[in-house]
Amino acid sequence: MTIAEPDERWAALGRLACVVLAPLFLEIEHVGSTAVPGLPAKPVIDLMASVDDLDDVNDQALATLGYHMMRSDMPERLFYRREDYDSTGYHLHVVTAESWPTRNERLLRDHLLAHPADRERYAALKRELMDRYGPGEAYTRGKTGLIQELTDAARAARGLPSVPVWEE
Repeated sequence: MTIAEPDERWAALGRLACVVLAPLFLEIEHVGSTAVPGLPAKPVIDLMASVDDLDDVNDQALATLGYHMMRSDMPERLFYRREDYDSTGYHLHVVTAESWPTRNERLLRDHLLAHPADRERYAALKRELMDRYGPGEAYTRGKTGLIQELTDAARAARGLPSVPVWEE
C-alpha cells in the first residue's frame, strides 16, 4: 500500500467510526496521519480506544461491526482491522485507560496539528521515503527518527519523559 495525497473524507470517516464504536469504549479518537489535515497518508483510518482492562473488550460486538482481531507484537494493546468496501482500511488500537494520556500516537497527532512546520517536514519525509523505497520496512524505518523527535517534543511540552516510539 502506498501513501495518498490528503483526502478530505478521512476526517469524516474517522469521526463516523468513533461515533459508531464509542459505546464499546471509555474513550476513542482518530489518530495517525489521516487525522491530520493536509498530511499524505496510507488510506487507513487509525483509531485508538481505551478500556479499563484489555480483557473487557467485546470481540463479538467488534466483529459485528467488521473489526477482526489481528496478531500483534505491540505490548499492552489489542489490534483490530477492518477493510471497507472502497479499500479504506481501519486500524483499531485498544489500550488501557491508565496508558491513554501518554500514548505516543495521540501525542504525535496533537503535535502535528499544532505545529504546521513540523507537519510539513513530516509530509516531505513521507513522500521522499515512499519515492525512494516504496511501501515496507525501509519506509517505516526511515520515518522513525523524525517521529521520535516530534514525539519527544510533544512529551516535553507536557512534562512527560521520552519513550521510544516503537516500544510503547
